[in-house]
Amino acid sequence: MTEEVAQQIPQHVAIIMDGNGRWAQKRFMPRSYGHKKGVEATKRAISFYARAGVKQLTLFAFSSENWNRPKDEVSTLMSLFISSLEKNTQELNANGIRIRFIGDRTAFSQKLIDQIEQSELQTLHNKAMTLNVAANYGGQWDILQAVQKLALKVEKGDLKPAQISADILSGELSLGDSPNPDLFIRTGGEKRISNFLLWQIAYAEMFFTDVLWPEFSAEIMQQSLDIFASRQRRFGKTAEQLSDV
Repeated sequence: MTEEVAQQIPQHVAIIMDGNGRWAQKRFMPRSYGHKKGVEATKRAISFYARAGVKQLTLFAFSSENWNRPKDEVSTLMSLFISSLEKNTQELNANGIRIRFIGDRTAFSQKLIDQIEQSELQTLHNKAMTLNVAANYGGQWDILQAVQKLALKVEKGDLKPAQISADILSGELSLGDSPNPDLFIRTGGEKRISNFLLWQIAYAEMFFTDVLWPEFSAEIMQQSLDIFASRQRRFGKTAEQLSDV
């Protein structure tokens, strides 16, 4: 990696981890096996992007639409959440990584809610990187709950409708205290954002790969950073305007 590329590291990376089930099916294994192998890929990604200097990593672990999957697959995913947190929180903490969950956790079992809260509390003050796990999350839900919060403030007289700005609405979103993602990654070959961080990724650079999530290697991760570094982020300006800065 060149010095120029090394200096252009995204501060916030968001990933849709797609392809666990298809990876398993290609090997004539149950989809649950793919999800278990996906946990290993998740650990690799957390380690890689933390070492690269990324400050926020947001992973789409379970969407609000995933409840429609077969019951045994959902049950496997819930069990994996609990076991992964039990096994890996101590390692995250030792590496200075904070973990927090975004999404509507009220649908989870009390055991999972307790484990989430314990992991969040244990890593609360870590500064090396923040790992945001989106679980029972949807971008439309996120915007809706932000609007509802603002509507309540208006109803109470604490806020006037004309005072509502993009920044104020952003502050009520699940990641309202975080910078928006600079780089959006989706594995598995699909080229859509699937109701993930709809507001927040408006200006993110997109990186799609056909590689299924269990095979998301350090080489592909490095490729995502190199491609990000090669792009000129204009945010509505012209290339000439940026070159004059």
